[in-house]
Amino acid sequence: MAPANLPRSNDIRGAARPFSDDCIVLRVAIQVTNLTGERYWASDTPLPPQVQIAVNINIVGLDQKTDSMVETPFVFTVSYTPSIAQLSVKGKAQVTGDTSEVAQMTEEHKKNRPPPQTVIQAVSNIAMAEVIIMSKSLGIPPPLPPEASPTQPSQRKDQRYTT
Repeated sequence: MAPANLPRSNDIRGAARPFSDDCIVLRVAIQVTNLTGERYWASDTPLPPQVQIAVNINIVGLDQKTDSMVETPFVFTVSYTPSIAQLSVKGKAQVTGDTSEVAQMTEEHKKNRPPPQTVIQAVSNIAMAEVIIMSKSLGIPPPLPPEASPTQPSQRKDQRYTT
């Protein structure tokens, strides 16, 4: 018998381990199918001193493959203001788990409710790694929050990035 309280851990594909035996395990495997990165700002012109970065995750649909597996296509985009670049990651998340949990996920999707946090987190982790690499290659600021100074807590509502 497994211990009652297992630590939660995520592997590169986003599988989550339960806290107890009665928790349901969803395994999420991410497949990236398209990477797009375009820099609009001239490379010989310095970037503006302040850049706002917006990150958006769209789960496009849900396709039930078997009783215990669904696929959810996704689009992860990063846009900059002023318009210095646009980054996009497209792919699909393959979610496997208990038949009842997958059925519940399908029913929730039919009611236009968001997918489980495990799915969103797995997509976000993999896509964020990809856009950070693309931003480095394009010479633009990565979509990371600014570091907070030790004397001043970070403020999430108005994030600005400076170069």
